[in-house]
Amino acid sequence: MMSYLILFGASFLAATVLPFYSEVFLYALLREGGDPIVLVVVATLGNTLGAVVNWFLGLYLLKFQDRRWFYFSRKQIETAQAWYQRFGFWSLLLAWMPIGGDALTLIAGVMKVRLWLFILLVGFGKALRYVSVVYLTDWAHS
Repeated sequence: MMSYLILFGASFLAATVLPFYSEVFLYALLREGGDPIVLVVVATLGNTLGAVVNWFLGLYLLKFQDRRWFYFSRKQIETAQAWYQRFGFWSLLLAWMPIGGDALTLIAGVMKVRLWLFILLVGFGKALRYVSVVYLTDWAHS
């Protein structure tokens, strides 16, 4: 049970402004014989909820972007806005990407994307990432 909580926490932190890699924990738990379905669900829930934090930050905190403590650079925000302008809410399917994904979730808040749509698209993309980790782990060790 504790390992699932650790995975949830790692996945949550990985989606927020803190640099963290939840795939390492998922890989380790898979190697220890953890149930892949349960692990994917736990990791996806944690990572999606972490992205919701970024969405809320986008709603309220972008006015602080010129502060030194603000996590995202102006360049990251501009790049994410350009993606969003070009591809619309479908760009949220790429929120799993290690570079730019977190900024996309912040921009979704700035752009006031409906929360239910945000959760659906971001959760789907993040679930696919974790499913791919499961298959790559299985493939590498078979």
